[in-house]
Formats: sequence, structure tokens, C-alpha cells
Amino acid sequence: MHFHYPELNDLDEDDLDFLDQLNQNDEKRRFITLMNIADEEREELLPWLHYALASDPSALVRIEAAKRLEGWEDVATLQTLANALSDSDLDVIAAATQSLSEVKQIPSAAVLVDYLSKDESLVKIAILKALKPLRDLQFYQQIEKHIYHPDVLVRREAVSTLSWLQQEQAIESLSQIAQSDPDLETRRIAIGGLAYSKQSNDKVNEALAHGLKSDDWQLRVEAASTIGKLKLSLLESNLIALLDDPYWQVRIAVVRSLGLLKSKESLAGLAQNLNYEISNLRKEVALALGEIGGEQAEHLLQIHADDPDPEVRKAVRIGLSQIRGLVYAS
Repeated sequence: MHFHYPELNDLDEDDLDFLDQLNQNDEKRRFITLMNIADEEREELLPWLHYALASDPSALVRIEAAKRLEGWEDVATLQTLANALSDSDLDVIAAATQSLSEVKQIPSAAVLVDYLSKDESLVKIAILKALKPLRDLQFYQQIEKHIYHPDVLVRREAVSTLSWLQQEQAIESLSQIAQSDPDLETRRIAIGGLAYSKQSNDKVNEALAHGLKSDDWQLRVEAASTIGKLKLSLLESNLIALLDDPYWQVRIAVVRSLGLLKSKESLAGLAQNLNYEISNLRKEVALALGEIGGEQAEHLLQIHADDPDPEVRKAVRIGLSQIRGLVYAS
């Protein structure tokens, strides 16, 4: 037997039985024992979970250990989970990544930042995933170093994590990536990230206008959606030009943003889309008309009150109620 679980201090009789079971060659027995130990939720028994993840020869046991360490944010546990990101088994790495993604305390996450210096891409990706929801500015520089990483998967995660920090200083980098990264998905993430920044300037406008002209329809969708979130009226005409886009998914994103912009200039284009064969698009147009308001929008909705699709008819009623509510309030 080439492994041996460590003895711990102050073990009672039940704990000694746990230790005996952990040192058995039967991986299923060790697996079940590990589950029972984890259910105890006793901090003094954590070293066995650490050992299982770091040294047990069974991937089945290591996976369970990684899962059971979720929620523990002491330094030793986080280091053990981070070290497991270099495991030879991808399922173990996935389990450790998931547990690390549940980190909630910023001081705990500071332990993980050092692991961004590791060469393995999977390690970098997992740490970036863990840092993302924390949105702590002390990690900005370490994250930014990876937005031009040669591994596209690292770049994607770094750009996404940087976006979540919602910092004006990231706008220039995100705007550049949105236009020039060779990977379409990285560019799409960067375009969406511009909305998180809640800032607008010439670089943002240029990047979003560039995205609207992309040959990739998903980039056009992301750019159109971001314009609406930022309420960039300067790009209103760029959106209107896409109301006849060959992809209905793009038209929906455009319509929603035009509604957010309350674009009266788009009414003619929106009217044409009220006859489009895809009912989801007609529904979004009806809702956008309600946002835009005015007599012309109300007239368009009245004309299409008998749309054959019940969801569209419901959207028309909502749109009319919104417009008439605004009229009555004025």
C-alpha cells in the first residue's frame, strides 16, 4: 500500500475507525468514509480531506474530496484546492474549480492570486473564475496581465473577469480587444464587458460601431445589446440600419435597444418588422413601441392588435397600456 492517511491529534474511537477505513485499499470504502467525515463538518478532520485530494491514488476519492471542501475558506483548504488544479485527472480539476468558484471572502481569495503565476492554463482559468464574482480592485493588475495571453481560453476568462471589475481604466483595453482579438468569442466577451464599465467615450463608441458591422451575427447581437444598456443615442442610426439584418436574432437585440433609447427615428423600420414571420421579433417590436410611445407608435400597435400569435397580442396590449398610461399621466 503506497499511501497512508495522517494520524491526527485527539482522535476518539469513531475517528480511529475513520482512519482505519481510509487506509484500506478499497477505493469505494475510502469514498464512503470520506463522505461520512465531511458530513461531520469538523475543522479538526479537514486534514484528511486535504490528504485525500492531494494524495489519494483514486480519482473517484479525489473528486469527492474536492467537492466536500467547498465552502471552507481557510488558507490550507484554498491552497489544497488550488494545487489540485494541476491534477492529472480532468474531473478532479473540474471539481476543484467548482469549489473555488464558491469562494465568497476577499481575504480568502487573496491566497489564490499567487496561483495566476502558474504556467498551466487550467490553473489560471480556474483562479480567474474564482476571482470574478468578488469584483475586488486589488486584483486588477494581476487579471489585466492575462487579457493578451496566448491561450485563447485564458484570454476569454481574463477579459470576462476584468469586465466584472467595472472600471473605467479597463475601457481602453476592452475596446481594443473588442475590435482586434483573433478569437470571435473573446471579442464578444469584450463587447459585452463594455456595458459593465457603465462608461462611454470615443473608444467605446468606435468599438461598438465596429461590432455592429461584424460579419459574425453574434458579435452584432452583443454590440446592439451593449448600446442599449449604455443608452448610447449617438449610435441610434447605426442600430436603425440593422433593422433589416438577415438574422432575426440581431433584429431582436436592435429592437430592444431602440426601445431603451426611445427612438422615434426608428418607427418606420420597426413598423416593417411588425410583419416579420418570426413572432418573437414581432413581440419585441410591440414592446419597444410601448417604450417609445407617441401617437404613431400607438397607431402601429392598434393596427396589429389582432396578430395571429397570442404572445404578440399580449405584447401589443402591454405596449398600448404603457403608452396610454403615459398619456393619461401627462
